[in-house]
Amino acid sequence: MHHNLLFDLDQTLLDFHASEHIALKAVMEMNGQAFTEEHYNSFKHINKSLWLEFEKGHISKSQLFQTRFRLLFEECGCDTGNMDLLRINSDFIDHMSRNGVLMDGAIGCLKDILGSMPDARIYVITNGVTRNAMGRINSTGLNEYICDVFVSDLMGVSKPATEYFDIVKKAVGEPDESFIVIGDSLTSDMLGAKNAGLTSCWFMPEGDVSKAVKEYDIDYTASSFDELSGIIKKWSAITE
Repeated sequence: MHHNLLFDLDQTLLDFHASEHIALKAVMEMNGQAFTEEHYNSFKHINKSLWLEFEKGHISKSQLFQTRFRLLFEECGCDTGNMDLLRINSDFIDHMSRNGVLMDGAIGCLKDILGSMPDARIYVITNGVTRNAMGRINSTGLNEYICDVFVSDLMGVSKPATEYFDIVKKAVGEPDESFIVIGDSLTSDMLGAKNAGLTSCWFMPEGDVSKAVKEYDIDYTASSFDELSGIIKKWSAITE
């Protein structure tokens, strides 16, 4: 049996917001709009709200992609009825996929884990778009440390659904106790781990940590990559 580490991608291993900032500036300027930090902050708020609706199954990914740019460009005073919002979204994803940015310390953490735990296997679990996720993984060199990537786009089901984790567990082919889910999102990663009965580690916790740990049955929390590395080693010793 291996120790199977299921890492979320965005804001866990890769700095999604840094890549997002680069891509949003590019597509706004391509469509004749000046880019400002106010626009970026608005887009982040819109995007976060829509992804939560998607995770709940209330909207499709296509609706998410169109709506986020419709709302953003309407704020700029544009007539979005004449805009190809899916094309704009595709351009946005292209720019993101070419501009991956690592979270500071991510590679060092993975190297430390693999160097000290020969039986560790690292996987990525993400609700992102395949082209976006794989482009950023490859552009940053993360692919050198990862056994496989599970993208909801290709699986037909998203975190936190139990079915998503069932597919991952079947593909890896090892018992539940061999898995730990590591991620920043309560509603996607931690709820998914709870639904699937897997050990969880909430990375970079924010807000009322004690309340969230209780609500989502979180096993560990880590505020840095150094702390995360230590927790994973501790967990691996317990599950040997």
